[in-house]
Amino acid sequence: MSWAGKILRVDLTAGTVKVEPLNMEWARAYIGSRGLGSKYLTSEIDPKVDPLSPNNKIIWATGPLTGTMASTGGRYTVITKGPLTGAIACSNSGGYWGAELKMAGWDMIIFEGKSAKPVYLFINDDEVELRDASHLWGQSVWKTEEILKTSLQDPLLRVSSIGKSGENGVLYAAVVNDLHRAAGRSGVGAVMGSKNLKAIAVRGTKGVGNIRDPKAFMKTTFEKKKILAENAVTGQGLPAYGTQVLMNVINEIGALPTRNHRDVQFEGAKDISAEAMVTPRETDGKKHLVTNQACFGCTIACGRISKMDEGHFTVKNKPQYWGANGGLEYEAAWALGAANGVNDLEALQYANLLCNEEGFDPISFGATVGAVMELYEMGVLTKEQLGIDAKFGSAQALAYFAEITAKGEGFGKEIGQGSKRLTEKYGYPDLSMSVKGQEFPAYDGRAIQGIGLAYATSNRGACHLRGYTIASEVLGIPVKTDPVESEGKPELVKAFQDATAAFDSSGLCVFTTFAWGVADLAPQLQAACNEEFTTEELEKIGERIWNMEREFNNAAGFTSKDDSLPKRLLTEPAKTGASKGMVSKLPEMLPKYYAARGWDSEGRPTAETKARLSL
Repeated sequence: MSWAGKILRVDLTAGTVKVEPLNMEWARAYIGSRGLGSKYLTSEIDPKVDPLSPNNKIIWATGPLTGTMASTGGRYTVITKGPLTGAIACSNSGGYWGAELKMAGWDMIIFEGKSAKPVYLFINDDEVELRDASHLWGQSVWKTEEILKTSLQDPLLRVSSIGKSGENGVLYAAVVNDLHRAAGRSGVGAVMGSKNLKAIAVRGTKGVGNIRDPKAFMKTTFEKKKILAENAVTGQGLPAYGTQVLMNVINEIGALPTRNHRDVQFEGAKDISAEAMVTPRETDGKKHLVTNQACFGCTIACGRISKMDEGHFTVKNKPQYWGANGGLEYEAAWALGAANGVNDLEALQYANLLCNEEGFDPISFGATVGAVMELYEMGVLTKEQLGIDAKFGSAQALAYFAEITAKGEGFGKEIGQGSKRLTEKYGYPDLSMSVKGQEFPAYDGRAIQGIGLAYATSNRGACHLRGYTIASEVLGIPVKTDPVESEGKPELVKAFQDATAAFDSSGLCVFTTFAWGVADLAPQLQAACNEEFTTEELEKIGERIWNMEREFNNAAGFTSKDDSLPKRLLTEPAKTGASKGMVSKLPEMLPKYYAARGWDSEGRPTAETKARLSL
């Protein structure tokens, strides 16, 4: 049935580890990973709990297809109540860690309470114990992984950990595995740090052998891999250019948020694009991009491995950053670059490396720096406060801010609280480009109307990966819709959100949805788990998960007023591009979205909707 059937419950306060059977009734209703982990979380904590208190819980969850031969079967999620937003937080990561946990024989780990001292969890198949992590506290993600692999004499160990930002309470701290794959958003790493939990080190040798119908599973996964290979996006674009292929595309249509969303096109986009990454540098004649890389079981291989210019000002005297390492993805390149008007590719990569090394989200960090730079240009913040001249376009300021945020020093402490708290403190809350306290990703909601609605209604705050309507509105997948048109977008957003929830819960990567629909996921889950996972049932499960998350947020105190966008997107028209003169039409779309969801006018699921979804 593809689930391991077992979970670990770790009481950090008592220092105990217990084994529990997986709730199979819940597994059939919520699949795994995001859905099942969220079901456990929402059933066990008070929605009003302080995210950084011992009463919050944090869960690592795999899906039934994690660790199998299904393409991209390496995903896992970290689920908790997020400190950046106060909403449900569910952050997804690739690499190899998730598959390793599954192959050790575990579906999920639930951490509760708080340890009196730093600890890490060691898992070697059935051997599980909490161990002292005093020697790891204060170390970076990279150093933590190195120390554990060396001291435990196992180079094949997989590590999921936090860096100094998680320890120091950066509210968008990430959980990082395999050096540069991350459960990156909403501050899951800060919750980990608040519990004095430094890392989870896993070695799994059992494999995943309990597939319901192995022959049918092999046949359907082979067929689905063929679809991925023959698709222009998953078979050509992403392997060659990664997500960075979007930089010039989004800029050309006038949807690239620039200088804290003051503009929708960046004159320096070409300098930080995928094309720039494969063009030899004038300085040393070498390409920035070294190769692409795949996560466990992935046939797409969109990951980037890059090598910096050793003579660049950021690393000239820092040889530790000269080697090949995790490269820029589109969202990070945008947030560190266009959002701040910075077109220095090497400076972006340096900041990106610090985000990986000390474990913090480059999207929220970069977008917060954008707000800082705007406040600086307005004269609200000064050079004396910041420690540097911080005009838009300053690569030096970007690098400096990354360093002090990573260390938790000086003004870096304020940057680490995110743009919402920072702009409120200095009297200009409208300059935070965020929803529910979480900063926007790399698409402007004026130029692409559907994604604006998706940001506003996302259960974890502004997010592109909770309903990637860019696929339809820009790339024409599965059907082309007009990005500046608002009609039909409420229904489109709902469909994307529900389908994504199902894919996230399976243990597969959302990037497969460039080529697959729910109808492609269904036979894989049927062969692996249960014949009841039909296309119709998966669509219903996705909707059930979305409504469960919504119910938690409503109970936590969120209302329809939180389904909004910053004033800038609602009142300041785009200055250039195809959407010139337009603002977001969110006020028109939101009531229709609520109606499509079966919610009342205040954004609450009706009794009929809850009954239909068995909530």
